[in-house]
Formats: sequence, structure tokens, C-alpha cells
Amino acid sequence: MIKPDKIYQGDCIKLLGGLKAPIADLIFADPPFNIGYKYDVYEDRKKYEEYYAWTEKWMAVCAEKALKPTGSFWVAIGDDYAAEVRVIGRKLGLHLRNWVIWHYTFGQSTKKKFARSHTHLFYWTKDAKSFTFNDMAVRIPSARQTTYADRRADPKGKLPDDVWSFSRLCGTFNERVDWHPCQMPERLLERIILVASNKGDLVLDPFSGSGTTCAVTARLKRHYVGIDISAGYVEKSRQRIAETLAGRRPATEIAENPELLRAGRKTRVNAAGGKRSQGAESERKQQTLF
Repeated sequence: MIKPDKIYQGDCIKLLGGLKAPIADLIFADPPFNIGYKYDVYEDRKKYEEYYAWTEKWMAVCAEKALKPTGSFWVAIGDDYAAEVRVIGRKLGLHLRNWVIWHYTFGQSTKKKFARSHTHLFYWTKDAKSFTFNDMAVRIPSARQTTYADRRADPKGKLPDDVWSFSRLCGTFNERVDWHPCQMPERLLERIILVASNKGDLVLDPFSGSGTTCAVTARLKRHYVGIDISAGYVEKSRQRIAETLAGRRPATEIAENPELLRAGRKTRVNAAGGKRSQGAESERKQQTLF
């Protein structure tokens, strides 16, 4: 029996396959990408057919056994298998709400192709109309507010676009752990958990790894269930959650915020008495040339 606020060591397909009723209001899955990461007990270099068949199995057990009828299902995946994950989601009858691109603020150096600096985030719901979406919890200042001083700007801000800019975790970041090769930033998980779940809901991570999902979930006063095949990762994730809740492991402030991104832009008053940014004025002048 799976109980909330615990991380379990084992195979997510077997553990979730034994559920008698759905438990998750939100599932966030960040599986191995099959590109050669060095995990402690998992071999991240499988043949295409084997990896695809495994992906079908874990996605099916999450969607059919673990996810509540009103639940949301997010999957993070790289370029190599993004198309396959999209097709599997369609076969499972999931309803695609967004195909989000997480853009890193720095990518890996390459010499013979463009540097890869993004991850795909698929956002599905089990029901097309009945699901949790807390838009007010994740709104950000709009360009109308921060750049153009436009009186038509909604004072509540706007929903983020479907391209999210969050830095990857550097070794100098407070939340970075040194025992796991692949760790997502807490701020990215924070946005997903805030928008797709409510306080008291249960969030499931079938590949809990470094424990980011569970740590953020606990901090945001939701219940969590994590699963990982590595006993070492499970134990260290439990310690991370305890330290997070005790305030000994602060997150790093890397949240996407247009106001901060545009802080250096100045505005000036135009003849009509309104404000216009220097960037906007330059754009207008350029447009008159063509």
C-alpha cells in the first residue's frame, strides 16, 4: 500500500500497477532521457525498441492506474524521444493542454551543430474540461506593465507563455546536490505544482531522482509520493526534504520574471503624454525603414 509523504525504492511500473484506486492529483515525470547519463544503478543507454516499450509501460500505468479523473500529467523529455512521448500520450487518450519548452539560460558547448538548450514539457489532463488550473498562482508581470507603460495592462499580470526561461542548476546554486547527475530547478517545479494542484492534493513523481519534486511539493503544503529504483537516491532525497522543511536548504532565486529581465530599460514621455520604452522607440523607427 502506497502512503503519502513518502519516497519508495522500487520499480514505478510494479508499484503503481498494484494500486486499487488512483491516488494522484498531479503527476510530474522526469524519466531518464536514454542519452547516457551516469546514474548509480540505472543504465541510461538502451536500444530504441526497449526504451520505447518501457516508456509506453510507465506512461500507461501512470495515466490508467495512478492519475485521478481530474488529474494533470506532466512529462519532461529531451529531443530524442519527444515525438514518441507525444504519440504515446495521444494513444492513452490524454488531453494535451500545452507543449511547453523549457529554455535554459546556458546550453552545452558544441562544434558541429547548434547548442541544445531546451527540454520539452508535455502537459496533459485526463479529462478535457475538469482539471485544476490555478492561473492566479503563476501570473507574471506583462510587457505592457514592465516595458510599454500601457494603461491597458491587466494589473493582475499575465499567464506565462509556453516558452519558459529558467537557468539550469549551477554547482554554486544553494539547491544543487552533488550526488545526482540530473536535477531540475525548484522554481520550474514550483510553477507546475502551483498551477496544477491545490494545497492538500497529492503529487506523484515516478522517477524522483534528486527529490526536487517531492521537496517542492512538501514546501508548498501538498502531499507527495516519490518512487526511484536507487536506494541511495531515495535515502538522500529523504534527507533533502527534511532539510528543506527545516529551512536549511533554501532555493535559488532563478524565477522567470520579465520585470527583472527588463530592469535596465528606461522609459521616456512621448508627445501624447504617454510613456514609451527606448527599446520600443527603436523598434518603431526600424519598422519605418521597410
